[in-house]
Amino acid sequence: MKYVLVTGGVVSGLGKGVTASSIGVVLKACGLRVTSIKIDPYLNTDAGTMSPFEHGEVFVLDDGGEVDLDLGNYERFLDIKLTRDNNITTGKIYQSVIHKERKGDYLGKTVQVVPHITDAIQEWIERVAHIPVDGKEGPPDVCVIELGGTIGATFFSRHNDSGMFDAGDIESMPFIEALGQFSYRVGPGNFCLVHVSLVPVLNVVGEQKTKPTQHSVRGLRGLGLTPNILACRSSKALDESVKEKLSQFCHVPASNIVTLYDVTNIWRIPLLLRDQKAHEAILKVLNLRSDPRVSCKPMLDEWTDRATTCDELQDPVRIAMVGKYTGLSDSYLSVLKALLHASVVCRRKLVVDWVPSSDLEDATAEEAPDAYKTAWDLLKGADGILVPGGFGDRGVQGKMLAAKYARENKVPYFGICLGMQIAVIEFARSVMNLRDANSTEFDPDTNTPCVIFMPEGSKTHMGGTMRLGSRRTFFQAIDCKSAKLYGNVSYVDERHRHRYEVNPDMVPEFERAGLLFVGKDQSGKRMEIIELPSHPFFVGVQFHPEFKSRPGKPSALFLGLIAASSRQLGSLLQNLNHNSIPSAKRLLGNGLTPKIYSNGHSKKLTKTLVNGNGNCYANGNGVHY
Repeated sequence: MKYVLVTGGVVSGLGKGVTASSIGVVLKACGLRVTSIKIDPYLNTDAGTMSPFEHGEVFVLDDGGEVDLDLGNYERFLDIKLTRDNNITTGKIYQSVIHKERKGDYLGKTVQVVPHITDAIQEWIERVAHIPVDGKEGPPDVCVIELGGTIGATFFSRHNDSGMFDAGDIESMPFIEALGQFSYRVGPGNFCLVHVSLVPVLNVVGEQKTKPTQHSVRGLRGLGLTPNILACRSSKALDESVKEKLSQFCHVPASNIVTLYDVTNIWRIPLLLRDQKAHEAILKVLNLRSDPRVSCKPMLDEWTDRATTCDELQDPVRIAMVGKYTGLSDSYLSVLKALLHASVVCRRKLVVDWVPSSDLEDATAEEAPDAYKTAWDLLKGADGILVPGGFGDRGVQGKMLAAKYARENKVPYFGICLGMQIAVIEFARSVMNLRDANSTEFDPDTNTPCVIFMPEGSKTHMGGTMRLGSRRTFFQAIDCKSAKLYGNVSYVDERHRHRYEVNPDMVPEFERAGLLFVGKDQSGKRMEIIELPSHPFFVGVQFHPEFKSRPGKPSALFLGLIAASSRQLGSLLQNLNHNSIPSAKRLLGNGLTPKIYSNGHSKKLTKTLVNGNGNCYANGNGVHY
């Protein structure tokens, strides 16, 4: 097993996650099997109870793990399925060590950070690194490890002669010590350290400054880790003189210094690494250049096509994202990625209009009329409306108003998790005249509980107590839009994260009024997908399809939303229904042959187009105004 450790220095937010994912892509393109581990030094056991404003979205895995959003990047870039153990936190490590101590595994010993915590970290890494994540037998070849936090940040101090000192995040120290020991333990040729650092450019003089990176590397070396490769973030490519200077003062060969400069879209980063021969440097450090399985010329033709196609899109499709966390785009990162995966298939440039749901409410009209007008102008100017998941009652009325506007004005609507529940409540109030219809999440004493707390849920413990992970949804009607978009399969497996569900006792009443529940769980009592047959595209799902969307395999329902928003849904459904490649070519408008994928079980056991597209892809956050 070979290990590549990715660390970050100077400042946070440099893109370690994307860098680690891109390294994995390049190594995979060289013929290696790759897995990934993310280390988060916070004390939380997992990301499940953290606010999106604190840490971005909570990414959900097949096994129900609630993990850091970087694992979503790994899955999307590498097209793999990770487990909850691929996300290591301080909380998990201490919990496992304390559990062992209580069992008596350390009987007679004083349990300490070194060696017990550091040993537990190393054992966890080694165990998880050998778990296959690509659907094949046997362990992967390379494990890419990303260490969260910042190492070697520079601070001013009055307590030393230089006026400066180097330090890392305090909570990272046990992991840094463990990784230092681990690099010695696995030995030379099995461990490569890539340090991501910042080389700022001062606007006044336009000079690339190396001092922050020098201090960062000095701090890293002082902690027992020596970088083999420097990945320097900068606004433009590094000058050769700057590389030579970094090489001299950081003790890294100039050939092992790569520039991660600003690019037009995120898919160009693996291409940057390839063009600067970063893969050759990594393969050399890991003693893999002579391995017969490894090609020194990574096959990245599809990535080149994706990046180029993404840059060439011009015709916009505007999607109004109505939510409560709109102040931080990372709160809906996977939703944005899924929208982009679908928008490129439809040959449209994605424009996301962020609409704070509370700004749509009547209270805002009185308190902040300008914000109210802006929100409604964005909603009315959108080609499609998406209400993503969320928790709590803030902005709920605004989400209902958005669902009502979409329903009444025939605007394509897609509701995810809470977005589906909101649509159900709004339909009950407006169409069925149940004025007090509500969710027990927002009004525990409502007389008309359309959405209820799931019986198996816990009301005392918040962490890990929701309905989580991959669950099966069975289609109830073969002629509904959702089933057609999935390729007329009988069921689909999608990831869930919710505590509340549609009240099954009210389902017959809803269906008599025209709201159909076209997807249910195996018991038939848990509602998974809703549709309005009379609407061009009005779909809500209890699950989170964004978590399984991939650049080469866009989510079927996101593809439906974008197609409906760009007036291509009819052609798309016809092509999917007949599995017509020539028609799909005309739909894509690029002469590319779509790929055929399946997500479920076809009733006729035929190959069906569930999620697919041609060799045109997109990633990143699109165009935001």
